[in-house]
Amino acid sequence: MALSRNKKPLYMQIRSILKDRILHGAYPVGMLIPSEPQLEQEFNVSKITVRNAIQELVQEGYLEKGSGIGTRVIRNTSVSKLSKGKSFTEILVEEGHRIRKKLLKSETIDNDPGSEPYRLFGARCLLIQRLYYLDDVPYIYYSHYLTTRSGDLAPEDLDEQSLYGLLEERDIGLVDFRDQFEVTAAPDEVAELLELEPRMPLLRRSRYSREPFGEVVEYSIGYYNTALQSYLINYDA
Repeated sequence: MALSRNKKPLYMQIRSILKDRILHGAYPVGMLIPSEPQLEQEFNVSKITVRNAIQELVQEGYLEKGSGIGTRVIRNTSVSKLSKGKSFTEILVEEGHRIRKKLLKSETIDNDPGSEPYRLFGARCLLIQRLYYLDDVPYIYYSHYLTTRSGDLAPEDLDEQSLYGLLEERDIGLVDFRDQFEVTAAPDEVAELLELEPRMPLLRRSRYSREPFGEVVEYSIGYYNTALQSYLINYDA
């Protein structure tokens, strides 16, 4: 896997990728992650780089190193800054599912006057389109519109890492999310990507993600094939 050589340290990039694999069920709790030599070969980096990445995840409580037996996953949930509740992805992973992401597009676009991205971000913004697979079956199609302050996000960054994690690394902290839900007919492009019949009813989620001072940083639209898996929300007291 190609890493970006002119951004954050390589060990931090590997840490983010491994953490994302843990959170999305590619490395379930109790599983041994690939050995250090295997990770060195996958990322084409030195032994010390891999060890530093693993040590970060050990300190965060995701991994546990065992003498002579390898490194095991011991936790697969993140600590939410907003709520004690678990995220939708965390609930699915806890139930034994595996989530995989595929980047479809990442580019700066001209917004149509009168559109929601134009109202929020002006004439131009960054568009990221991704397809999520649930146990290797197409499940969610996302379009993320982001302020140009987020800068360019390279494809190698977006393939396996969390979008919100990447924004946080760029000192863009999100503290408030507002979600709106509706049932709507699937647009032709979405139906094709999700391998569904045209105009099939889908759950559509619109999200507004804000910084502490209230500015919207990300506006996203997600289409969920709830016939495959219901949308789940967890509330903790």
